Amino acid sequence: MRIDRGIVLAAGASKRLGSHKALIEVEGETLVQLVCSKLQSAGLSVTVVTRNSLEQKIENLLPNVSTVVNPNPELGRTGTIQRGIESIGAGPLLIAPVDRPGFSLETINLLCETNTTTIPTYKEKGGHPIAITSQDCENILQAEPDIPLRELISPEKMQVEDPHLHLNIDTKEDVNQLIKVAKHL
Repeated sequence: MRIDRGIVLAAGASKRLGSHKALIEVEGETLVQLVCSKLQSAGLSVTVVTRNSLEQKIENLLPNVSTVVNPNPELGRTGTIQRGIESIGAGPLLIAPVDRPGFSLETINLLCETNTTTIPTYKEKGGHPIAITSQDCENILQAEPDIPLRELISPEKMQVEDPHLHLNIDTKEDVNQLIKVAKHL
């Protein structure tokens, strides 16, 4: 069964960066547009889970994407994932954090064909997005919102050839690195 839905996580406060990660501009588009575009290119319907203060901006940027608000994003990323699953229904689905844009269309397509909860890996290090089974979606829904996802799922690893898979946008230095490699994303 092919995965046909994706959730983009864009509800974090971006405290270390000092500005919203979802709205960082790279090569003429925001990070949330870049991540959503990749998922849509693979044929996925996309739902962005965000915070109240970003909802209208993201809806304006992405009129063809569903937007859902996590009213309590400070409780943790699992709560944001739960809000997305509640909105679209339990999996199978892909989860893509907005601050981890280094995956390729090829990786998305490989993940969409899996029948297990799976993470892509490059040089033995795991990355994103994550393919989640229906059963693991149910397990996530039953958890407290502050429980780390790694405590709720045991993903299989899929080796991919994405040299930028581990790109993680948390600081201004990370944004500079993103700008340097943006044409390869």
